Amino acid sequence: MSRKPKTELATVNNRVEAFRLRAGLNRQDLADAVGVHYQTIGYIERGEYSPSLVLALKIASAVNAMVEDLFWLEGSLDE
Repeated sequence: MSRKPKTELATVNNRVEAFRLRAGLNRQDLADAVGVHYQTIGYIERGEYSPSLVLALKIASAVNAMVEDLFWLEGSLDE
């Protein structure tokens, strides 16, 4: 069994920024709530970093959303 090359891995899209703003939080507020650096939130929002499942669940809780409303695999939802 071999791994797929990175170019074939699915892209994770997100709506973290929209939900964060709806919750009235800035990046630092959200970062503090979930225990990461504020730059990590920026990386996630720009799609430069895919969070772990634990972090995704913490973010969802902090913005009062379901994790599947925040994150999805490219091509799995109408964008």
